[in-house]
Formats: sequence, structure tokens, C-alpha cells
Amino acid sequence: MEHLTLVAVDGATPPRRVAASEALDRGVSQPRWGDDGKVIYAIVADDMSAYGARIPLGAGSAVPITDRPIVLGPRHSAGSCAVVISGDDNHANEVYSASAVGGKLKFQPLTHRNDALFADLQLGTTEEVRATSKDGTEVHGLLTKPANYIAGTKIPMLLRIHGGPNSQDQHAFSFERQWFAANGYAVLAVNYRGSSGRGAKFSRAIWADWGHYEVDDLGAMVDQVVKMGVADPNKLGVGGWSYGGILTDYMIATDNRFKAATSGAGTAFTVGFYGTDQYIIQYDYEIGPPWEPKAWDTYQKISYPFLHADRIKTPTLFLGGERDFNVPIQGGQQMYQALRSLNVDTQLVIYPNEFHSITRPSYVRDRYERYLAWYESHINGRPTASTAAPQK
Repeated sequence: MEHLTLVAVDGATPPRRVAASEALDRGVSQPRWGDDGKVIYAIVADDMSAYGARIPLGAGSAVPITDRPIVLGPRHSAGSCAVVISGDDNHANEVYSASAVGGKLKFQPLTHRNDALFADLQLGTTEEVRATSKDGTEVHGLLTKPANYIAGTKIPMLLRIHGGPNSQDQHAFSFERQWFAANGYAVLAVNYRGSSGRGAKFSRAIWADWGHYEVDDLGAMVDQVVKMGVADPNKLGVGGWSYGGILTDYMIATDNRFKAATSGAGTAFTVGFYGTDQYIIQYDYEIGPPWEPKAWDTYQKISYPFLHADRIKTPTLFLGGERDFNVPIQGGQQMYQALRSLNVDTQLVIYPNEFHSITRPSYVRDRYERYLAWYESHINGRPTASTAAPQK
């Protein structure tokens, strides 16, 4: 979690954290000095929002200066003028001017780059959902339903898991959620333990214990949306990228109710990545070197999707970038081969010359089309050209 810290320019005194910021127990970003030098303005990541706050350097508490929910992005100020990039569940990012009214910032749009496009779209509706995990922990998330959803109707649902894990699903425009909603799916985004926005203890709960509390939290939220009468329990899918792909592997190795899965840039045999990705410091610090007996036990425990792949019955599409050094493609290759050996329906797609994020426009389109085709085939029984046979 990012902490607001003061550092003397001459190095005469040790760095110190700002007490009012520490009391928030939330990550902060983009700090800016107030004109009087007695306060700092920053953005606080808090429970699906990223709001503006005024943080005193002396006595007193941090004060929100924007209403919530809100997601503030990059910002800049000069004198009395301030601008920020922001959006929400139904609006893509635009540039807004910010002015103080009654102690709060009010925003007016300066750009309208997406107005014409969005006027022609019927967007899904997004609402907050809460559930109680196995041990009583409250879990929060967002549920996006199709624009034409009729209350009380059970429809196919996709659990789409964010990466990180230290990040959060928030009230910002998500093309992915809207893409699936436009194709008839409810889409569930969950801030499981390990996510940001709920404090240090919430984020640190998964320390050296991956695939445990996250799976409990995700499963509890799926149960909740089924209980709400929105999700058809016989038409559930799951997927994610990076840590979202890792958690997809954990989910399908734990819960066989998912009819289809897409696992991107993930890994399920953790010790096999020791020294091959960029996380060697984390491995040694959080788990320990694999030749230490206690560490080896942990590596085996958190590698259960691969070491117990025989538990998996869910047809799964694995994807990744050829040159991904963050989470190398070997993770997807290993799980693909495991499911092939077990005669579970699976495909592997490797995007040439791509790294951890898929950026080439044709590949971006291809990935979304493959996602949808895989879900349509295995959840709704609608085979398409993309799923009828393996693609070269």
C-alpha cells in the first residue's frame, strides 16, 4: 500500500509518514502541496472509488473533497485552475475542470470525445454487491447487467477477476464488462482479499497463502448473485488476466460449477517460475527459497491447480503474450498440457511479440472475440468458428 511520506530535501531528518494519511489505512497517490504548505492534496483508493482528499501535515484528520463514488485519474493544477481525467460506470474518461464549491470539488467536462459514440450505445447497468465470505469477512464487488435485463430473470453470468492482486475493480468505465453485458451476460467483478481499497490487513490477508481466501471470497459473491436470482447457476463462466488468470486456475481447481473459463497470463505451478519471472525478491521474501522445507511445503500448497489438475473439469482457454517476462507464457502452456493430458476441452493462444499486456489492436479484438466464442460455445451451447476447432 502506498503511504504518504515526507522527505527532507537536505536529508537532515529521516523520512516520516503523515499521521492523518496513516489513519485512513488506504493507499494514496498523486500528492500535491497546498498553497500554504500545511496540507497535501492526494487521491485515496477506497472501496471501489478513488477520491480527492485534503490531508493536514499537523493535527487533524484527512477530509474528502469530492463526493463518492468517483474515480479520479491523472490531474494537474496551476494557480486556481485544475483539471482531471475521470469517468464512471457509464462514461469513458474525459478531461474535466475542477473548482471548489463549499469545500468540495465540482467538475465540468472540458472534452466530449466519446459523446457521439456513447449516444448510439445501450450500456449495461452497474450496481454494488456485497456478500459474506466463509469466515465472516464482508466482500464487495460490482455487478453489470445487460441493458435489456428484466428483473427476476436468470441469465448466464461471468465472474471476471481483476489482476494485481493489489488493485481494485471500481466505478470506472470497463469495456470488458460492457462487452459481455451487450452479449447477454451478467458480469461480476469482485474485490477479493488481496485487493486494494480496503486497508492493509485486507490486502495482506493472502500473504504466502494464495488461492485460499480469494477463492472463498469469489465463491461467496457468486453464491450471492445466484441467490439474488440474477445468475443462472447452470450457466456460469469465469476468467481473468495476470493474477486474475492465476485465480481462474484456482477457481476451476476448487469449484466445478463453472461451464467455461479463460485464463490469461497466469501460472499454477509456482515453483516452476522461480528465477524465470520478475518476482524473485517477492518469492524469497514472502515464501522463501524452495530448498527450505517450510517454503517447499508452501510452494506445493499454492500450486494445487497444477499438482491437482485432475480436479478440473471446466473447459478452459489459456492465453498469453509470447514475450511476457512478467508472467511468462509457460504458465499457460503447463496448464494447457495438463488439461490436454486429462482430456478436458482446452485451447492455447499465444500472441506473437506481445508482452504482459496485449496491445496490438488486431490482437485486442481477437482476444475479446475468442473470449466470447469460448463462453458462447460452452455455456450457451452455440459453437462458433473460433471454437469449432483449434486455431493455428
